Amino acid sequence: MVDQVLLERIVSDIKANVSYLREASDISWEVYQSDRRARRFIERTLHILIEACLDAAQHIISDEQFREPANYRDTFVVLAEQGVIQREELPRFERMASFRNLIVHYYERIDDAIVYGVFKRNLEDFDIFVEKILDYLKERSSKE
Repeated sequence: MVDQVLLERIVSDIKANVSYLREASDISWEVYQSDRRARRFIERTLHILIEACLDAAQHIISDEQFREPANYRDTFVVLAEQGVIQREELPRFERMASFRNLIVHYYERIDDAIVYGVFKRNLEDFDIFVEKILDYLKERSSKE
C-alpha cells in the first residue's frame, strides 16, 4: 500500500524547494556566473528536487509492484506505463533524470548555461510532477 503521508511530505518538500528557487529571482545570469554560492545553491536545490521526484516515483513503483525500472529515466517511463503521468509528459521527466546524472556525476564540466536555463525555464516541470502525484493520490483514495 502506498504511504500517502510519505508522498504528501515529499510533495511538500518539492513545493518548498521550487519556492526557494522562485524567490531567488535576483540571481541573474551575471550573478550566476560570478557567484559560486549562487551557482551551488541553484545546482544543489535542483538536485534535491529531482531526487525528491525520483523518490516519490520509486515509492509508488515499489508499493504498487510495478515493473522495476532499469535506470532513473526508466523510472518515469514506468509511471507513464501505469498512467501516473501522461505519455506526452514523459520527455520532460526523462530530461530531468538526465540532468540529474549530469550534475551529480560531473560527466563533463557542468554547462552553466544549461543549469541556469533549467532554473529559469523548467521549474514548472516540478509543478506538473506534483500535480500528477496529487492526482494519483486522489484517485487511489477514491478507490479505497
